[in-house]
Amino acid sequence: MKSLTMQWEKIFGINCLCAIVLMVTSCNESNVADLPEQKAFVLSETMMKMINLDTVIESQVQGVLNLNGKIVADENRLVEIFPIVGGNVISISVELGDYVKKGQTLGVIRSGEVAEYDRQLKDAQSDVAVAQKNLEVKKDLLASKLISEREMVEANKELEKAEAGLKRIQETFSIYGFNTNSEYHLKSPINGFVINKKINRDMTLPSGHDESVFTIAELNEVWAIANVYESDISKIKPGMDVVISTLSYPGEEIRGKIDKIFNVLDTDTKTMKVRMKIHNEDLKLKPEMIATTRVLFNEAKVLPSVPASAIIFDRSRQFVMVFSDRYNIETREVEVYKSSADRAWISSGLNPGEIVISKHQLFIYDALND
Repeated sequence: MKSLTMQWEKIFGINCLCAIVLMVTSCNESNVADLPEQKAFVLSETMMKMINLDTVIESQVQGVLNLNGKIVADENRLVEIFPIVGGNVISISVELGDYVKKGQTLGVIRSGEVAEYDRQLKDAQSDVAVAQKNLEVKKDLLASKLISEREMVEANKELEKAEAGLKRIQETFSIYGFNTNSEYHLKSPINGFVINKKINRDMTLPSGHDESVFTIAELNEVWAIANVYESDISKIKPGMDVVISTLSYPGEEIRGKIDKIFNVLDTDTKTMKVRMKIHNEDLKLKPEMIATTRVLFNEAKVLPSVPASAIIFDRSRQFVMVFSDRYNIETREVEVYKSSADRAWISSGLNPGEIVISKHQLFIYDALND
């Protein structure tokens, strides 16, 4: 009897335990059902501070024409120096790329032609001395009434003529840098940089040398010359905005305008040249640097546009992250009509007024689409 009682107590205990478990499970399920729905992705406060939000706006589509060219010296700020006499080059005091000042001696040439000018100078000085002496004699004779006034006037004219001849030869010496040692001094007529040099010490220059030996240029303003292919000539107009970049300074952009269109085609390349003036106070730009020019022009189309950085390229498709709030961010496929360095125009997929993420959006894209 005692054994039967213990069996019934054991069965009762097991039933009670099962009932308790069922009650707890039922309560937990009820509590879970009462909890609010959890979001799949929420943008953290830290990420909110890192991203950029941009509103989609309608704007005129901006076309870009890419041209190749180079930096050259401004021809209005450039001087070529030619030797006016032949002879032996005895010294050169500057090198290619040096900065020189106006009147600075660049080189010295000893020349037989200068020796001839030196002889003419001595003859002119002698003529003046003779004419002055003759005038003094004439004055004494006139005072003694041994000559007429007419002879006195003639003596004055002879002195004036001799002085004019001396002044002319002295100015020749001054202009061309001659001296009495039969030397010709090549001097710079402007402040600037030596951008071309075709003379060396101990060279012999023939008389009548017709090639420049130095080219001096001011480089605080330079030109960018670009080549336009025949198919693009109709798109080019004076005053168009351009963005110029060089291999030497990647990432640096120089803005300017088309200053001149050379309305002829190069017979070899079949291209037309255009020119842009560039301020170059920091002297970064050097002649013959390769320059890439982007010509900016407006098309007739007006389309929704976003910063170019907002576009995500993945699997040969283009997407943007459309932002409603930190809980609602949509990955949306778009069709890009055209893009520039800083702007993209959308032909389908976005409407003006919507907001897109344009910075660090790739992290969000990966989180939502993995």
